[in-house]
Amino acid sequence: MNHAAVPELERVLFSEEQIESRIRELAAEIDRDYQGRPLKLIGVLKGSVFFLTALARHIETPLKIDFLGISSFSDKSGSPGVVRIAKDLDESIEGEDVLLVEDIVDTGFTLRYLLQNLAGRAPNSLSVCTFLDRRSRRIVQTPIKYRCFEIPDRFVVGFGLDYQQLYRNLGYVAVLKPERS
Repeated sequence: MNHAAVPELERVLFSEEQIESRIRELAAEIDRDYQGRPLKLIGVLKGSVFFLTALARHIETPLKIDFLGISSFSDKSGSPGVVRIAKDLDESIEGEDVLLVEDIVDTGFTLRYLLQNLAGRAPNSLSVCTFLDRRSRRIVQTPIKYRCFEIPDRFVVGFGLDYQQLYRNLGYVAVLKPERS
């Protein structure tokens, strides 16, 4: 979908070509680090699906894929609240090399919860790969081994990221106009 055809978008942040190129680079880095050891990618639903799929297509290391679904609830003051798993993994990760794949890391609260939860399941190793990293909003420091892009403190959509479940299907990442977000 052409950016000009979506009036709610302010500007394109990363084009399809930039995304494709960076994902290829990241996949090569992951292949070097795991050197043929089987890898399990765990995607966090729903936003990571587009990134995980594109990444997996370029990883040559043998891999398995599983998904987690999460729900986050804020308290009445708007502070980050409770995170719970709405859809758990289908298989055990005990003894596996696990790469948790996120669409975006923001405050770090959700990622910290997921890392603690998954670490308790005795994987051989556990690392994080995120499509977008918004460090400017980080409250909880979390280890991110692989990142595609760092972004400013703006609301972005596309390539899996949504606004009210819309725009996930854009092949690029764009900034949503402030009056929409």
